[in-house]
Amino acid sequence: MADDRPRVRLDQPRSRRRSPLPAYDPEAFGRLSEKIARFLGTMRFIAWMTAVIIAWVLWNIFAPDDLRWDPYPFIFLTLMLSLQASYAAPLILLAQNRQDDRDRVNLEQDRKQNERSIADTEFLTREVAALRMGLGEVATRDWMRSELQDLLKELEERRDGVT
Repeated sequence: MADDRPRVRLDQPRSRRRSPLPAYDPEAFGRLSEKIARFLGTMRFIAWMTAVIIAWVLWNIFAPDDLRWDPYPFIFLTLMLSLQASYAAPLILLAQNRQDDRDRVNLEQDRKQNERSIADTEFLTREVAALRMGLGEVATRDWMRSELQDLLKELEERRDGVT
């Protein structure tokens, strides 16, 4: 029985599937979420939010009845604050996750740099030890001078002993 499916070629890349979901750039969305999270963590945001809430409450208490849009229990204000919080929390968490990823990469780079520094230090320590051992076997100027002085004394003693 023959297979009716088209033959799959392994030497060619697969064609892209079309997704019913809209395409977006996750990096751009992440940068936007970080900007929003940074703004939400500022005193400017708290001041603006406080001013808006105070204005909202004062307007809905003291404005004429036909101009009020949210009477006393302020249900609509509560809904708006809940909506703001429901969007702020995930954006803040996304920004924190991105920061954790950056910290993890930086930590890994620092760890690798420390390993290289330790390896370099150990290599230099071995080289210095080898140089010290090599210098121990090399005749230094002071050693040569002392040997020549010993030979000179020995020659003088022989000369004095012969005459």
